[in-house]
Amino acid sequence: MIRFRRRTCITLSIFVFLVCLIMVGLKQMRPENAAFGSPFGLGLFPGFHRDSAFEKIPDSENYMKENTVAETNTLSAPKNKVYQSDMEELPPPNYDLHIFYYTWFGNPQFDGKYIHWNHPLLKHWDVKIANSFPLGNHNPPDDIGANFYPELGPYSSRDPSVIDAHMKQIRSSSIGVISVSWYPPGMSDDNGEPTDDIIPTILDKAHNYGLKVTFHIEPYRNRDDYSLHNNVVYIIDKYGSHPAFYKYKTENGKNLPMFYIYDSYITTPGTWANLLTSSGSQSIRNTPYDGIFIALLVEEKHKHDILRGGFDGLYTYFATNGFSYGSSHHHWSSLKEFCDTNNLIFIPSVGPGYIDTSIRPWNFQNTRNRINGKYYETAMNAALLVRPKIISITSFNEWHEGSQIEAAVPKKTAKIKYEDYLPHKPNIYLELTRKWSEKYMREKEQWLV
Repeated sequence: MIRFRRRTCITLSIFVFLVCLIMVGLKQMRPENAAFGSPFGLGLFPGFHRDSAFEKIPDSENYMKENTVAETNTLSAPKNKVYQSDMEELPPPNYDLHIFYYTWFGNPQFDGKYIHWNHPLLKHWDVKIANSFPLGNHNPPDDIGANFYPELGPYSSRDPSVIDAHMKQIRSSSIGVISVSWYPPGMSDDNGEPTDDIIPTILDKAHNYGLKVTFHIEPYRNRDDYSLHNNVVYIIDKYGSHPAFYKYKTENGKNLPMFYIYDSYITTPGTWANLLTSSGSQSIRNTPYDGIFIALLVEEKHKHDILRGGFDGLYTYFATNGFSYGSSHHHWSSLKEFCDTNNLIFIPSVGPGYIDTSIRPWNFQNTRNRINGKYYETAMNAALLVRPKIISITSFNEWHEGSQIEAAVPKKTAKIKYEDYLPHKPNIYLELTRKWSEKYMREKEQWLV
């Protein structure tokens, strides 16, 4: 009996040893990062499971089924989403295609509370109209201040994994330059908190993906020629040496930083001229802090103010065709002609649509339906027709105004049904951007012939 047991033990040991050899051999044949899933066998063991970085995007029906629940756990770190298999398959960045990027979002995990996702419902200035609409704040994670719902959930702009995921999405769409919304240190919009300290991470992550970063300077309180001079000095001194810091090559061969100045029209042309003309009292021209300054054009008359103020170009920002003179596609040809005549850079702004009724419930007349991507493609085509040096996109993630191209998912709760990109996948607007970016690059080569 003892001999039989010993023989059995030896047989079992040999069998286990052979199984282990087979498992090791299979593991060597199938690397950990194989394109078709986890290494054979390891997924069966607790502790060895990991999410694939190249997770397949579910189809639209599954997304709808998975997002009809009322509760969503958004406090865990969001998963990064990659839309190409690896960096080698990512398209080349188009440095003439810029996108506006916002860093004002926060959540309890990274910020101790929700920021901006709980945006208040804004009151209409007309009392009679205001009385017809509710007030109050949104209540994340299921009730957010947006008409669409982000694939990453109500994220924090401070989360490094979120920033990395954003840079991947932006690079996958063949965009080359991020124009980051910026307030001076210690300052923010009325519903946010200071975010200048996030810029180093954005620059580092952008550089990892071959992207460049420029600054979209917001209309903070008491902004004028003197304060903007200080801002420019601060930005260039602190960030100007970073390899991801964007510089525009001028016709005379200079490489200068570019600054978009939002709501520039609220400051008089004379004040801007102090900073942006060579004879101005605060002039940065022909100094180490010189740059390319792009003003916002809303009304037609602003083009003359922009010229007098010493700006180098203009952009139109709003993703609402017909909302303003500048955002109306049929005016772009005459604006381009004006800019060409006066040696200014014309930067039309295109967008996938617009809807802000989650924070301005009375502003439904300015909604622009996406029409399954057709609105976006129409805007892109209109921009290409005027042969601009640069095209800007509004926006990557201005969720409050529904102009985002960031990946979004269907979501429905007991009280809310969010807009979505169905019947397309969550990354449809990234794919459309890539299509038009590549078309823009091809056509630009022909313009130069």
